[in-house]
Amino acid sequence: MRKLYLSDTDKKIGGVCGGIAEFLQVDSTIIRLIFAFSICFGGIGLLAYLLAWLIIPPKPKNDDN
Repeated sequence: MRKLYLSDTDKKIGGVCGGIAEFLQVDSTIIRLIFAFSICFGGIGLLAYLLAWLIIPPKPKNDDN
C-alpha cells in the first residue's frame, strides 16, 4: 500500500508537489503547474500547499517504497 509523504528527493520548497506526484505516479511538473494555476486563479493553491506541507509527514529514512 502506497503512502503519501513529502518528497526528500524531488522538492523545490517543501516537497509537497514531489510527494503528491510520487503518490499518484505522475510527473511532478504536472502537480506544480496545477498548484501554480490554482494560485493565480483564485489563490486557494497557496493555502492548500501550506496546509499540505504541515499535514503530510516526511518520508521515513528506512522506508524503501
